[in-house]
Amino acid sequence: MAKSLTLDDLNVYYGDFHAVKDVSLTIEPQSVTAFIGPSGCGKSTVLRTLNRMHEVTPGAYTTGKVMLDDLDLYGKNVDPVGVRTTVGMVFQRPNPFPTMTIRDNVVAGLKLAGVRDKARLDEVAETSLRGANLWDEVKDRLNKPGADLSGGQQQRLCIARAIAVSPQVLLMDEPCSALDPISTLAIEDLINELKSKYTIVIVTHNMQQAARVSDQTAFFNLEATGMPGQLVEAGPTKELFQNPQRKETEDYISGRFG
Repeated sequence: MAKSLTLDDLNVYYGDFHAVKDVSLTIEPQSVTAFIGPSGCGKSTVLRTLNRMHEVTPGAYTTGKVMLDDLDLYGKNVDPVGVRTTVGMVFQRPNPFPTMTIRDNVVAGLKLAGVRDKARLDEVAETSLRGANLWDEVKDRLNKPGADLSGGQQQRLCIARAIAVSPQVLLMDEPCSALDPISTLAIEDLINELKSKYTIVIVTHNMQQAARVSDQTAFFNLEATGMPGQLVEAGPTKELFQNPQRKETEDYISGRFG
């Protein structure tokens, strides 16, 4: 079941560098929330705090809270690996495991968790590939390398891999930036389908994409180079694009900067 995410006064640091300052935001379940803003404003950093991926960088830490419904994702006894299963992630460039078959790419997370039942793995592989709108294109070559697929197919394979472990939230960090327009459309259509089952957060530089796929948009900015990124404004996408409350938001959306 998809869950909500609540950020309460979130601050992100990399050693002495204060990367993101005082972010408070609620992300509704079974919806798509887009993070927009200029390069370096902290939107991808905030995205990575939602499943503790930023912690792979030495010296990274947060203050404030990130809640998944009633669970504090940074609680004392919370396992980061478990968080990354519950809150899955799809990265900017498709990253299938190059030496693995299409099938094994999809079920890699289950195998890592100790699942060995072939019938179960086959079932999850098919269900996940169908969920990623990829099954009909690959069902006759499941034992071929995932790296043999086109860029758009590889990205959908990565989405299948993410949903195979039954997450409640899907994070997508510019999932279409390396894709052609036709593949981008396929991913956007897929996002619209997936939100019936998952809470989705997407980082995008593409204003039109944010307008097309998201229910809510959060605009991030930074006051000056070297200053922390901040959440400027968030709200329903249509309202934020048509009637932004802050001048910085209007300037960014209208293309005056960024």
